[in-house]
Amino acid sequence: MLYADKRAIETHLSVKLLKIREKELKFYHENCRVLARNAALLAGSSFDGIIMVDIATESSDLLKTCYLCLSIASMGFGLIAVVNATLCGMLGPGLALRGPNGSIHHAVDGLMIEYRSLVMLFVLCTSCFLAKTLLFAWLQYSWQVALCMTLTLFVFIFDIVQYIQGLCEQLTLDSDDYVMGKFDFHNRIDGAATSAHAEPSASSCEGKIGRKS
Repeated sequence: MLYADKRAIETHLSVKLLKIREKELKFYHENCRVLARNAALLAGSSFDGIIMVDIATESSDLLKTCYLCLSIASMGFGLIAVVNATLCGMLGPGLALRGPNGSIHHAVDGLMIEYRSLVMLFVLCTSCFLAKTLLFAWLQYSWQVALCMTLTLFVFIFDIVQYIQGLCEQLTLDSDDYVMGKFDFHNRIDGAATSAHAEPSASSCEGKIGRKS
């Protein structure tokens, strides 16, 4: 009877802990989907910039080479982000759902690492996209028009960077302040038991010292 009650309590507690961990899984899964959608949009625009744009033949070969390389880099980083996010969306929840005991922790930890990689890939994709847009102005228009477009683009880039920094200061946390859904109650129980055993021993030592004095 007692064994059955203890097993029922352990099962109930495990289910509650898995529901907490599931929230993290959905959080990273949804963030990966958002990044993949935006990266696909930039990758498609970069691909159109390669095949749909007629570059003037009298333009500088160096500018044309840089423009095409940046377009391909933007498309490549975007495609890598899309493929990575797609695989994470399929394999991560599948591991958490059908894996052995403790698989959800491996799935969440893996998605967290891949999510950081996706952010970096998206930043690289966006940077290459902006750079190739800047070169497009110098390829297609006169230097007066290209200079005006360059200055306007730099103003918007500066505003975007300032906006991102403001959001990060308000809404992001340091890695030391993260509250994770993983709960290792065995170590906490062992630690509490160790401290409980240590305190009486310390008090007994003080009592022995007092008696000697």
